[in-house]
Amino acid sequence: MNQLEVLRESLGQCDEIILDALLMRNRIVEDIMVYKEANNVPILQPGQEAKQKEWLERRMQEKRHKNEVADVFESITRNSKKIQARKLFNYNIVLIGFMGAGKSTISDYLKTVFAMDIIEMDQIIAERAGMSISDIFETYGEQYFRDCETNLLIEMQSRTNVVISCGGGTPMRECNVVEMKKNGRVVLLTAKPETILDRVKDSHDRPLIENNKTVPFIADLMSKRREKYEAAADIIIETDGKSELEICEELIHSLRQMDAKAE
Repeated sequence: MNQLEVLRESLGQCDEIILDALLMRNRIVEDIMVYKEANNVPILQPGQEAKQKEWLERRMQEKRHKNEVADVFESITRNSKKIQARKLFNYNIVLIGFMGAGKSTISDYLKTVFAMDIIEMDQIIAERAGMSISDIFETYGEQYFRDCETNLLIEMQSRTNVVISCGGGTPMRECNVVEMKKNGRVVLLTAKPETILDRVKDSHDRPLIENNKTVPFIADLMSKRREKYEAAADIIIETDGKSELEICEELIHSLRQMDAKAE
């Protein structure tokens, strides 16, 4: 056996060690999730990821291949998050609510903590049309836009474990709610009209309130939508005065309670 063959055999042994360690690590991640649920421990503990990064930086100080090793650990962490998400949710999470209620913020947070894919419905529709939502309304009308929403919800039924962030008017169509529930849990995020105004006042891509950015107008529109929003929702979460972490912990807890009752 020449030196090259010896080196390749050593490399193969390293791969075996890495593979066994990764399989063991993934099993431990699942065991941690089971322990957290059984002992009512908060699912989201972002401090743990920070500790891991600090540990890795200490271990890799002045070491060769520091960036390459960091890239591998980033991938391992991302995959661990995906394992956790699949353990928690074997369905899609559909976020509904009035514009500015926090749908995009919470979907981004879920992407960070669980590495879940995010479907921003308005963004997808705008990208496919090659124009803004306001331009779609002006060019094709609201009916066309609502049909695009329905078709996208049907398309998403082939996916699992994704977060679907709906436009404010999506649940107003009963057929949309039917499509949401075929492979998802519907989470209604709420906020006070004053909070909504504060969040959307600088946005110019919300055609329904572009010329009516006032608390009374927003409150009236919210009131008209409330009944259908609440009828569509599996769970309801108020977002006023709460951090993203608090909202997501409440979301996870409520969904797990719902799942347990369904079993």
